[in-house]
Amino acid sequence: MTHIHLPPPEEKPRYVQRMFARISDRYDLMNRVMTGGQDRVWRRMVVELCELPSGGRILDVATGTGDIVYEAIRRHPHVRPVGVDLTLEMMLAGRHKFNGRSIPFVQGDALHLPFADNSFDAACSGFMMRNVVDIAQAFAEQRRVVRPGGKVVCLEITRPRRGLWRPLFHLYFHRIVPLLGAIIGRERAAYTYLPHSTLTFPDADTLADIMRQVGLHDVYYRTVMFGTIAIHVGRVGEDR
Repeated sequence: MTHIHLPPPEEKPRYVQRMFARISDRYDLMNRVMTGGQDRVWRRMVVELCELPSGGRILDVATGTGDIVYEAIRRHPHVRPVGVDLTLEMMLAGRHKFNGRSIPFVQGDALHLPFADNSFDAACSGFMMRNVVDIAQAFAEQRRVVRPGGKVVCLEITRPRRGLWRPLFHLYFHRIVPLLGAIIGRERAAYTYLPHSTLTFPDADTLADIMRQVGLHDVYYRTVMFGTIAIHVGRVGEDR
């Protein structure tokens, strides 16, 4: 395993922003290659779990190139999506990806969302939580901007429980992914950081507990891809 020094918390936002700026032009391609195209299936699941009403508003936090919100448009043509991300280059790479249609992209911080309370019917994120310095704050902000009864949905990598898949997971993420990053993404350092960011990330049960601690209700999760991907769901209660 190649070892890297993860940035300290005070440097992490800037580190992550610069990293994603460097890989923005190859980000979608690398996602398809790394997951065998399954990331599209997982994003469809996220949209379904948001349970959007007709004409509902969905916020995709750390939207990147907008894959989740574009998927929301495919499934719900009248949905009103917004994508927010710290990295301008990622959002620029995602303009007009879906039949020439663009969505409102907003540059902003996941820990201080630039939206009023109760602005959305659902908020979601895909592969973001490993990159924030305060997971609880990120979930609390999503809860704040979602109306009572709305959903908060999180798609994230998780370490599989002990068994056959755990060593295979480490082999793939810590050896093969950096190699793919060097060959296809032309950015080995970024795709070495991304697997390492899973090492200290909470397991799925702990992540669910964090969601409950910030006031989300009926929290549950499901795992896919042999237990290496978790999708967490929480409901915003009436107890504002």
